[in-house]
Amino acid sequence: MPENGTVHTIEQDPEVPGLLFVGTEFGFFFSIDGGGTWTKLSSGMPTIAVRDMTIQEKENDLVLATFGRGFYILDDYTPLRELAMNKEIMEMAWHIFPVADALMYIQTGGKYGQGSNFFTSENPDFGATITYYLKEVPRTLKAERQEKEKELFKEKKPIPQPSREELRAEEAEEAAQLIFTIYDDDGNAIRKLTKKASKGVNRITWDLRYPSTRPISAGSSGRGGSGGSGLLAMPGTYSVGIDMLEKGDVIAMVEPVTFEAKLLQHVSLPAQDYKKVVDFQKEVSELSRVMTGAQRLAQEQEGKLAAIKKALVQTPEAGTELGRKVFELEDLLSDILFAMNGPSAKASWEELPPMDMPLSRRLSAMTYTHWNSTSELTKTETDQLEILREEFPPVLAQLEKVVEEIRELDTELEELKAPWTPGRIPSLN
Repeated sequence: MPENGTVHTIEQDPEVPGLLFVGTEFGFFFSIDGGGTWTKLSSGMPTIAVRDMTIQEKENDLVLATFGRGFYILDDYTPLRELAMNKEIMEMAWHIFPVADALMYIQTGGKYGQGSNFFTSENPDFGATITYYLKEVPRTLKAERQEKEKELFKEKKPIPQPSREELRAEEAEEAAQLIFTIYDDDGNAIRKLTKKASKGVNRITWDLRYPSTRPISAGSSGRGGSGGSGLLAMPGTYSVGIDMLEKGDVIAMVEPVTFEAKLLQHVSLPAQDYKKVVDFQKEVSELSRVMTGAQRLAQEQEGKLAAIKKALVQTPEAGTELGRKVFELEDLLSDILFAMNGPSAKASWEELPPMDMPLSRRLSAMTYTHWNSTSELTKTETDQLEILREEFPPVLAQLEKVVEEIRELDTELEELKAPWTPGRIPSLN
Protein backbone atom coordinates (compact mmCIF):
# COMPACT_ATOMS: atom_id res chain seq x y z
CA MET A 1 0.00 0.00 0.00
CA PRO A 2 1.24 3.55 -0.67
CA GLU A 3 2.65 5.05 2.51
CA ASN A 4 1.14 8.47 1.77
CA GLY A 5 -2.25 7.23 0.53
CA THR A 6 -5.09 7.65 3.00
CA VAL A 7 -7.45 4.67 3.13
CA HIS A 8 -11.02 5.99 2.84
CA THR A 9 -13.04 2.76 2.67
CA ILE A 10 -12.63 -1.00 3.00
CA GLU A 11 -14.85 -3.97 2.07
CA GLN A 12 -14.56 -7.71 2.65
CA ASP A 13 -15.87 -10.32 0.25
CA PRO A 14 -18.95 -12.01 1.78
CA GLU A 15 -17.86 -15.51 0.70
CA VAL A 16 -14.05 -15.45 0.87
CA PRO A 17 -12.85 -13.57 3.99
CA GLY A 18 -9.29 -13.23 2.67
CA LEU A 19 -10.43 -11.17 -0.33
CA LEU A 20 -10.29 -7.49 0.66
CA PHE A 21 -10.90 -4.25 -1.24
CA VAL A 22 -9.77 -0.76 -0.22
CA GLY A 23 -10.30 2.68 -1.67
CA THR A 24 -7.43 5.10 -1.07
CA GLU A 25 -6.56 8.68 -1.92
CA PHE A 26 -4.50 7.37 -4.84
CA GLY A 27 -6.54 4.57 -6.35
CA PHE A 28 -8.19 1.22 -5.64
CA PHE A 29 -6.41 -1.89 -4.31
CA PHE A 30 -7.35 -5.50 -3.59
CA SER A 31 -5.74 -8.32 -1.64
CA ILE A 32 -6.27 -12.07 -2.01
CA ASP A 33 -4.35 -13.03 1.14
CA GLY A 34 -6.11 -11.08 3.88
CA GLY A 35 -4.04 -7.92 3.47
CA GLY A 36 -0.57 -9.51 3.27
CA THR A 37 -0.01 -8.16 -0.25
CA TRP A 38 -1.96 -5.57 -2.26
CA THR A 39 -2.44 -5.10 -6.00
CA LYS A 40 -3.57 -1.88 -7.63
CA LEU A 41 -6.44 -2.17 -10.10
CA SER A 42 -5.66 0.39 -12.81
CA SER A 43 -7.09 -1.07 -16.03
CA GLY A 44 -9.64 1.51 -17.20
CA MET A 45 -9.50 3.47 -13.95
CA PRO A 46 -7.36 6.57 -13.30
CA THR A 47 -5.39 7.22 -10.13
CA ILE A 48 -8.12 9.03 -8.23
CA ALA A 49 -9.47 9.17 -4.68
CA VAL A 50 -11.93 6.32 -4.03
CA ARG A 51 -14.13 7.60 -1.19
CA ASP A 52 -16.72 4.82 -0.91
CA MET A 53 -17.55 1.37 -2.27
CA THR A 54 -20.18 -1.33 -2.01
CA ILE A 55 -20.61 -4.93 -3.23
CA GLN A 56 -23.69 -5.88 -5.23
CA GLU A 57 -23.90 -9.45 -3.96
CA LYS A 58 -26.50 -10.77 -6.44
CA GLU A 59 -24.40 -10.02 -9.53
CA ASN A 60 -21.01 -9.98 -7.71
CA ASP A 61 -20.29 -6.46 -8.93
CA LEU A 62 -18.05 -3.98 -7.12
CA VAL A 63 -19.19 -0.34 -7.25
CA LEU A 64 -16.72 2.46 -6.49
CA ALA A 65 -17.55 6.11 -5.79
CA THR A 66 -14.66 8.47 -6.57
CA PHE A 67 -13.93 12.10 -5.86
CA GLY A 68 -14.58 14.11 -9.01
CA ARG A 69 -14.73 11.21 -11.51
CA GLY A 70 -18.14 9.65 -10.80
CA PHE A 71 -18.76 5.91 -10.37
CA TYR A 72 -16.84 2.88 -11.58
CA ILE A 73 -18.24 -0.67 -11.67
CA LEU A 74 -16.19 -3.85 -11.82
CA ASP A 75 -18.62 -6.37 -13.31
CA ASP A 76 -18.51 -9.89 -11.86
CA TYR A 77 -15.33 -9.96 -9.79
CA THR A 78 -15.70 -13.70 -9.05
CA PRO A 79 -12.33 -14.45 -10.79
CA LEU A 80 -10.65 -12.57 -7.92
CA ARG A 81 -12.59 -14.78 -5.52
CA GLU A 82 -11.24 -17.88 -7.28
CA LEU A 83 -7.69 -16.48 -7.10
CA ALA A 84 -8.11 -15.99 -3.35
CA MET A 85 -9.29 -19.59 -2.90
CA ASN A 86 -6.71 -21.10 -5.26
CA LYS A 87 -3.49 -19.07 -5.25
CA GLU A 88 -1.77 -21.74 -7.36
CA ILE A 89 -3.48 -20.21 -10.39
CA MET A 90 -0.94 -17.38 -10.28
CA GLU A 91 1.82 -19.93 -10.94
CA MET A 92 0.06 -21.49 -13.93
CA ALA A 93 1.07 -20.50 -17.46
CA TRP A 94 -2.60 -19.83 -18.38
CA HIS A 95 -6.07 -20.39 -17.02
CA ILE A 96 -9.74 -19.77 -17.94
CA PHE A 97 -12.05 -18.81 -15.11
CA PRO A 98 -15.62 -20.20 -15.04
CA VAL A 99 -17.84 -18.41 -17.58
CA ALA A 100 -21.15 -17.11 -16.21
CA ASP A 101 -24.43 -17.85 -18.01
CA ALA A 102 -24.89 -15.49 -20.96
CA LEU A 103 -28.32 -13.90 -21.38
CA MET A 104 -29.53 -13.56 -24.98
CA TYR A 105 -31.70 -10.60 -25.94
CA ILE A 106 -31.95 -7.87 -28.57
CA GLN A 107 -30.17 -4.67 -27.57
CA THR A 108 -31.80 -1.30 -28.13
CA GLY A 109 -30.20 1.32 -30.32
CA GLY A 110 -30.12 4.19 -27.86
CA LYS A 111 -32.19 7.36 -27.57
CA TYR A 112 -31.87 9.50 -30.68
CA GLY A 113 -32.56 13.23 -30.57
CA GLN A 114 -32.57 13.60 -26.78
CA GLY A 115 -29.64 15.98 -26.62
CA SER A 116 -28.23 16.38 -23.12
CA ASN A 117 -31.62 15.76 -21.49
CA PHE A 118 -31.23 11.97 -21.53
CA PHE A 119 -28.16 10.65 -19.71
CA THR A 120 -26.73 7.24 -20.55
CA SER A 121 -23.59 5.51 -19.36
CA GLU A 122 -21.69 2.51 -20.67
CA ASN A 123 -23.31 -0.88 -20.07
CA PRO A 124 -21.46 -4.17 -19.56
CA ASP A 125 -20.46 -5.87 -22.79
CA PHE A 126 -23.29 -7.97 -24.23
CA GLY A 127 -22.75 -11.72 -24.47
CA ALA A 128 -20.55 -14.34 -22.85
CA THR A 129 -17.67 -12.71 -20.98
CA ILE A 130 -14.54 -14.87 -20.89
CA THR A 131 -12.04 -14.06 -18.13
CA TYR A 132 -8.59 -15.62 -18.46
CA TYR A 133 -5.14 -15.46 -16.90
CA LEU A 134 -1.83 -15.40 -18.75
CA LYS A 135 1.36 -15.45 -16.68
CA GLU A 136 3.83 -14.44 -19.37
CA VAL A 137 3.71 -13.12 -22.94
CA PRO A 138 6.29 -14.21 -25.53
CA ARG A 139 8.60 -11.31 -26.24
CA THR A 140 9.21 -10.09 -29.76
CA LEU A 141 12.63 -9.88 -31.37
CA LYS A 142 12.56 -6.10 -30.96
CA ALA A 143 11.71 -6.35 -27.25
CA GLU A 144 14.53 -8.86 -26.71
CA ARG A 145 17.02 -6.61 -28.51
CA GLN A 146 15.95 -3.53 -26.55
CA GLU A 147 16.26 -5.45 -23.26
CA LYS A 148 19.83 -6.45 -24.13
CA GLU A 149 20.63 -2.86 -25.10
CA LYS A 150 19.38 -1.61 -21.71
CA GLU A 151 21.64 -4.07 -19.91
CA LEU A 152 24.64 -3.00 -22.01
CA PHE A 153 23.81 0.65 -21.38
CA LYS A 154 23.73 0.09 -17.59
CA GLU A 155 27.07 -1.72 -17.79
CA LYS A 156 28.45 1.13 -19.97
CA LYS A 157 29.38 -1.29 -22.72
CA PRO A 158 29.18 -0.68 -26.48
CA ILE A 159 25.75 -1.32 -27.99
CA PRO A 160 26.02 -3.15 -31.35
CA GLN A 161 24.13 -1.81 -34.34
CA PRO A 162 21.50 -4.33 -35.57
CA SER A 163 21.96 -5.55 -39.11
CA ARG A 164 19.53 -4.82 -41.91
CA GLU A 165 18.33 -8.43 -41.86
CA GLU A 166 17.65 -8.22 -38.12
CA LEU A 167 15.68 -4.99 -38.51
CA ARG A 168 13.65 -6.47 -41.37
CA ALA A 169 12.86 -9.52 -39.23
CA GLU A 170 11.70 -7.23 -36.41
CA GLU A 171 9.44 -5.24 -38.74
CA ALA A 172 7.90 -8.38 -40.23
CA GLU A 173 7.28 -10.06 -36.88
CA GLU A 174 3.80 -9.82 -35.39
CA ALA A 175 3.13 -9.85 -31.68
CA ALA A 176 1.66 -13.01 -30.19
CA GLN A 177 -2.10 -13.33 -30.63
CA LEU A 178 -4.63 -15.28 -28.58
CA ILE A 179 -7.27 -17.22 -30.54
CA PHE A 180 -10.54 -17.88 -28.71
CA THR A 181 -12.57 -20.62 -30.41
CA ILE A 182 -16.27 -20.99 -29.56
CA TYR A 183 -17.70 -24.52 -29.93
CA ASP A 184 -21.34 -25.62 -29.94
CA ASP A 185 -22.71 -28.58 -27.99
CA ASP A 186 -21.63 -31.01 -30.75
CA GLY A 187 -18.04 -29.76 -30.68
CA ASN A 188 -18.28 -27.78 -33.94
CA ALA A 189 -16.26 -24.55 -34.08
CA ILE A 190 -18.74 -21.74 -34.79
CA ARG A 191 -16.78 -18.54 -34.07
CA LYS A 192 -13.21 -17.34 -33.59
CA LEU A 193 -12.14 -14.23 -31.73
CA THR A 194 -8.59 -12.90 -31.59
CA LYS A 195 -6.87 -10.55 -29.18
CA LYS A 196 -3.32 -9.37 -28.61
CA ALA A 197 -1.70 -11.40 -25.84
CA SER A 198 -1.14 -9.49 -22.59
CA LYS A 199 -0.16 -10.94 -19.25
CA GLY A 200 -2.32 -10.92 -16.15
CA VAL A 201 -6.10 -11.26 -15.81
CA ASN A 202 -7.94 -10.09 -18.94
CA ARG A 203 -11.36 -10.37 -20.56
CA ILE A 204 -12.96 -10.79 -23.96
CA THR A 205 -16.67 -11.05 -24.81
CA TRP A 206 -18.42 -13.16 -27.46
CA ASP A 207 -21.56 -11.37 -28.62
CA LEU A 208 -23.46 -14.69 -29.07
CA ARG A 209 -23.55 -14.33 -32.85
CA TYR A 210 -22.22 -16.38 -35.73
CA PRO A 211 -19.45 -14.84 -37.89
CA SER A 212 -20.30 -12.36 -40.59
CA THR A 213 -20.64 -13.59 -44.17
CA ARG A 214 -19.94 -10.19 -45.74
CA PRO A 215 -17.24 -10.10 -48.44
CA ILE A 216 -13.68 -9.32 -47.37
CA SER A 217 -11.94 -6.50 -49.23
CA ALA A 218 -8.27 -5.57 -49.48
CA GLY A 219 -8.93 -2.68 -47.11
CA SER A 220 -10.21 -4.97 -44.34
CA SER A 221 -8.14 -5.09 -41.18
CA GLY A 222 -5.90 -8.08 -40.56
CA ARG A 223 -5.80 -10.31 -37.53
CA GLY A 224 -7.45 -9.09 -34.37
CA GLY A 225 -10.98 -8.65 -33.14
CA SER A 226 -13.95 -10.73 -34.09
CA GLY A 227 -14.00 -10.26 -37.85
CA GLY A 228 -17.60 -9.01 -37.81
CA SER A 229 -20.79 -10.54 -36.46
CA GLY A 230 -23.66 -12.30 -38.17
CA LEU A 231 -26.94 -13.75 -36.92
CA LEU A 232 -27.79 -14.56 -33.31
CA ALA A 233 -26.85 -18.09 -32.25
CA MET A 234 -29.11 -20.71 -30.69
CA PRO A 235 -29.60 -20.88 -26.93
CA GLY A 236 -27.79 -23.86 -25.46
CA THR A 237 -24.45 -25.15 -24.20
CA TYR A 238 -21.23 -23.78 -25.64
CA SER A 239 -17.55 -23.97 -24.78
CA VAL A 240 -14.48 -21.81 -25.35
CA GLY A 241 -10.87 -22.81 -25.80
CA ILE A 242 -7.74 -20.68 -26.15
CA ASP A 243 -4.76 -21.09 -28.47
CA MET A 244 -1.77 -18.80 -28.98
CA LEU A 245 -0.45 -17.82 -32.40
CA GLU A 246 3.26 -17.09 -32.05
CA LYS A 247 5.69 -16.71 -34.96
CA GLY A 248 3.41 -18.73 -37.24
CA ASP A 249 2.92 -21.61 -34.80
CA VAL A 250 -0.41 -22.33 -33.08
CA ILE A 251 0.08 -23.43 -29.48
CA ALA A 252 -2.83 -25.08 -27.67
CA MET A 253 -3.18 -23.40 -24.27
CA VAL A 254 -6.39 -24.20 -22.43
CA GLU A 255 -8.92 -27.01 -22.76
CA PRO A 256 -12.45 -25.73 -23.60
CA VAL A 257 -14.57 -24.49 -20.70
CA THR A 258 -18.36 -24.86 -21.04
CA PHE A 259 -21.04 -22.24 -20.40
CA GLU A 260 -24.73 -21.70 -21.09
CA ALA A 261 -26.45 -19.18 -23.38
CA LYS A 262 -30.05 -18.54 -22.33
CA LEU A 263 -32.84 -16.50 -23.89
CA LEU A 264 -34.06 -13.73 -21.62
CA GLN A 265 -37.78 -14.56 -21.45
CA HIS A 266 -39.32 -11.12 -21.79
CA VAL A 267 -40.20 -10.97 -25.51
CA SER A 268 -43.69 -9.87 -26.59
CA LEU A 269 -44.06 -12.40 -29.42
CA PRO A 270 -41.80 -15.37 -28.64
CA ALA A 271 -41.11 -18.00 -31.30
CA GLN A 272 -42.72 -21.34 -30.52
CA ASP A 273 -39.82 -23.20 -32.15
CA TYR A 274 -36.71 -21.03 -32.01
CA LYS A 275 -34.58 -23.73 -33.66
CA LYS A 276 -36.72 -23.36 -36.79
CA VAL A 277 -35.98 -19.64 -36.74
CA VAL A 278 -32.22 -20.23 -36.42
CA ASP A 279 -32.24 -22.83 -39.22
CA PHE A 280 -33.99 -20.28 -41.45
CA GLN A 281 -31.40 -17.66 -40.49
CA LYS A 282 -28.53 -20.02 -41.32
CA GLU A 283 -29.93 -20.68 -44.80
CA VAL A 284 -30.44 -16.96 -45.38
CA SER A 285 -26.93 -16.26 -44.09
CA GLU A 286 -25.42 -18.73 -46.58
CA LEU A 287 -27.53 -17.26 -49.37
CA SER A 288 -26.35 -13.78 -48.33
CA ARG A 289 -22.72 -14.94 -48.42
CA VAL A 290 -23.07 -16.17 -52.00
CA MET A 291 -25.20 -13.27 -53.27
CA THR A 292 -23.03 -10.51 -51.82
CA GLY A 293 -19.92 -12.30 -53.04
CA ALA A 294 -21.40 -12.62 -56.52
CA GLN A 295 -22.29 -8.93 -56.52
CA ARG A 296 -18.74 -7.98 -55.54
CA LEU A 297 -17.33 -10.34 -58.19
CA ALA A 298 -19.49 -8.77 -60.90
CA GLN A 299 -18.29 -5.31 -59.92
CA GLU A 300 -14.66 -6.47 -60.05
CA GLN A 301 -15.22 -7.97 -63.52
CA GLU A 302 -16.56 -4.60 -64.70
CA GLY A 303 -13.29 -3.02 -63.65
CA LYS A 304 -11.31 -5.73 -65.42
CA LEU A 305 -13.24 -5.19 -68.66
CA ALA A 306 -12.61 -1.44 -68.46
CA ALA A 307 -8.88 -2.12 -68.17
CA ILE A 308 -8.99 -4.66 -71.02
CA LYS A 309 -10.65 -2.06 -73.29
CA LYS A 310 -7.76 0.33 -72.65
CA ALA A 311 -5.22 -2.43 -73.26
CA LEU A 312 -6.82 -3.29 -76.61
CA VAL A 313 -6.40 0.31 -77.78
CA GLN A 314 -2.66 0.06 -77.02
CA THR A 315 -2.23 -3.34 -78.69
CA PRO A 316 -1.77 -2.99 -82.48
CA GLU A 317 -2.22 -6.73 -83.10
CA ALA A 318 -5.68 -6.79 -81.45
CA GLY A 319 -8.51 -7.07 -83.95
CA THR A 320 -12.04 -5.74 -83.84
CA GLU A 321 -13.40 -9.14 -82.80
CA LEU A 322 -11.85 -8.83 -79.33
CA GLY A 323 -13.34 -5.37 -78.89
CA ARG A 324 -16.78 -6.63 -79.89
CA LYS A 325 -16.47 -9.47 -77.36
CA VAL A 326 -15.61 -7.01 -74.58
CA PHE A 327 -18.70 -4.93 -75.32
CA GLU A 328 -20.89 -8.05 -75.25
CA LEU A 329 -19.49 -9.07 -71.88
CA GLU A 330 -20.08 -5.55 -70.52
CA ASP A 331 -23.74 -5.79 -71.55
CA LEU A 332 -24.07 -9.17 -69.81
CA LEU A 333 -22.50 -7.81 -66.60
CA SER A 334 -24.80 -4.81 -66.75
CA ASP A 335 -27.82 -7.12 -66.93
CA ILE A 336 -26.53 -9.19 -64.01
CA LEU A 337 -25.97 -6.15 -61.79
CA PHE A 338 -29.36 -4.72 -62.76
CA ALA A 339 -31.03 -7.96 -61.73
CA MET A 340 -29.15 -7.82 -58.45
CA ASN A 341 -29.52 -4.12 -57.60
CA GLY A 342 -32.12 -2.58 -59.89
CA PRO A 343 -31.94 1.09 -60.92
CA SER A 344 -30.37 3.67 -58.65
CA ALA A 345 -32.53 6.35 -57.06
CA LYS A 346 -31.33 9.91 -56.46
CA ALA A 347 -33.08 10.26 -53.12
CA SER A 348 -35.32 7.36 -52.17
CA TRP A 349 -36.47 3.97 -53.48
CA GLU A 350 -40.07 5.20 -53.35
CA GLU A 351 -39.47 7.67 -56.21
CA LEU A 352 -38.93 4.85 -58.73
CA PRO A 353 -41.86 3.49 -60.79
CA PRO A 354 -43.25 -0.03 -60.10
CA MET A 355 -40.93 -2.77 -61.34
CA ASP A 356 -39.65 -6.26 -60.57
CA MET A 357 -38.08 -6.39 -57.14
CA PRO A 358 -34.22 -6.55 -57.35
CA LEU A 359 -32.69 -9.63 -55.78
CA SER A 360 -30.61 -7.66 -53.27
CA ARG A 361 -33.71 -5.90 -51.92
CA ARG A 362 -35.44 -9.25 -51.38
CA LEU A 363 -32.36 -10.38 -49.47
CA SER A 364 -32.35 -7.20 -47.38
CA ALA A 365 -36.01 -7.67 -46.52
CA MET A 366 -35.15 -11.01 -44.90
CA THR A 367 -31.87 -10.21 -43.20
CA TYR A 368 -32.92 -6.89 -41.67
CA THR A 369 -36.30 -8.19 -40.53
CA HIS A 370 -34.78 -10.88 -38.33
CA TRP A 371 -31.48 -9.23 -37.45
CA ASN A 372 -33.11 -7.71 -34.36
CA SER A 373 -35.82 -10.28 -33.68
CA THR A 374 -36.35 -13.57 -31.85
CA SER A 375 -39.99 -13.88 -32.91
CA GLU A 376 -41.71 -16.23 -35.36
CA LEU A 377 -40.94 -16.05 -39.07
CA THR A 378 -43.30 -13.93 -41.14
CA LYS A 379 -44.95 -14.97 -44.40
CA THR A 380 -43.09 -12.17 -46.18
CA GLU A 381 -39.73 -13.61 -45.11
CA THR A 382 -40.49 -17.17 -46.20
CA ASP A 383 -41.93 -15.94 -49.52
CA GLN A 384 -38.77 -13.93 -50.25
CA LEU A 385 -36.61 -16.99 -49.63
CA GLU A 386 -38.71 -19.13 -51.99
CA ILE A 387 -38.43 -16.50 -54.74
CA LEU A 388 -34.65 -16.16 -54.33
CA ARG A 389 -34.20 -19.93 -54.44
CA GLU A 390 -35.73 -19.81 -57.93
CA GLU A 391 -34.44 -16.50 -59.35
CA PHE A 392 -30.85 -16.24 -58.11
CA PRO A 393 -29.24 -19.49 -59.42
CA PRO A 394 -29.69 -18.54 -63.13
CA VAL A 395 -28.06 -15.16 -62.44
CA LEU A 396 -25.13 -16.86 -60.69
CA ALA A 397 -24.72 -19.31 -63.59
CA GLN A 398 -24.62 -16.39 -66.05
CA LEU A 399 -21.95 -14.67 -63.94
CA GLU A 400 -19.83 -17.84 -63.89
CA LYS A 401 -20.00 -17.93 -67.71
CA VAL A 402 -18.91 -14.28 -67.97
CA VAL A 403 -15.96 -14.83 -65.62
CA GLU A 404 -14.81 -17.82 -67.66
CA GLU A 405 -14.96 -15.82 -70.90
CA ILE A 406 -12.94 -12.99 -69.32
CA ARG A 407 -10.27 -15.56 -68.38
CA GLU A 408 -10.15 -16.62 -72.02
CA LEU A 409 -9.72 -12.94 -72.94
CA ASP A 410 -6.76 -12.72 -70.57
CA THR A 411 -5.11 -15.65 -72.36
CA GLU A 412 -5.57 -14.00 -75.77
CA LEU A 413 -4.23 -10.68 -74.49
CA GLU A 414 -1.10 -12.32 -73.12
CA GLU A 415 -0.52 -14.07 -76.45
CA LEU A 416 -0.78 -10.66 -78.14
CA LYS A 417 1.71 -9.23 -75.57
CA ALA A 418 -0.82 -6.60 -74.49
CA PRO A 419 -0.07 -4.31 -71.53
CA TRP A 420 -0.79 -5.97 -68.20
CA THR A 421 -4.37 -5.86 -66.90
CA PRO A 422 -5.61 -6.75 -63.38
CA GLY A 423 -5.85 -10.48 -62.65
CA ARG A 424 -3.63 -11.58 -65.56
CA ILE A 425 -0.34 -13.40 -64.95
CA PRO A 426 2.30 -12.05 -67.34
CA SER A 427 4.57 -14.60 -69.01
CA LEU A 428 8.10 -14.16 -70.33
CA ASN A 429 8.91 -15.94 -73.58
